Amino acid sequence: MPNFDRKSHWEHIYQTKELKDVSWFQPTPETSLSFFEDFKVPKSAKIIDVGGGDSLLVDHLLDRGYKEITVLDISAAAIDRAKQRLGNNAEQVSWIVSDVTQFQPSETYDFWHDRAVFHFLRSKEDISAYVETAQKAITPKGILVMGTFSEQGPTKCSGIEIQQYSETSLTETFKAYFEKVNCRTVDHETPSGSVQNFVFCSFKKK
Repeated sequence: MPNFDRKSHWEHIYQTKELKDVSWFQPTPETSLSFFEDFKVPKSAKIIDVGGGDSLLVDHLLDRGYKEITVLDISAAAIDRAKQRLGNNAEQVSWIVSDVTQFQPSETYDFWHDRAVFHFLRSKEDISAYVETAQKAITPKGILVMGTFSEQGPTKCSGIEIQQYSETSLTETFKAYFEKVNCRTVDHETPSGSVQNFVFCSFKKK
């Protein structure tokens, strides 16, 4: 997509749509939370939610007692909405407005979570930049959890073409630095009632 301005696109989405109206809305992000349980992630772990925007994962993590949470999103409007929703609890979270492909982490994280950002990256340069950033930002033996549209999922989201993945192709993409732990496919029902198939894979940094 020539001259596509990613940031402007997402700012517009978050300025014009309510949280409950976007296709990725989940009152309880059960699949994402299950990985925290699977890995018995300690409450002291440093966590980053990439593309967290104003999703409710951060609310659930705070409720569970996690203290070291960072939310990164390309959209300042999305983060502002999350801060308003959380009220005083927003002060317990580190907020970063950045395109993940240009993110320069100043610290490292024990648990990197991404539900539905990575599949918007379609150029080799963007995908490579993401993988390199993740390997720099994740601690040795740290965990990467990646959720993308599967090969049975949509081909577009929010008017943008996406990159579908399978367990095999996701594993191949990250294999230079990460070892696959497990993968699962999940059906997500959108607020409009349609069903989107995701593949979630967890990896451990080599």
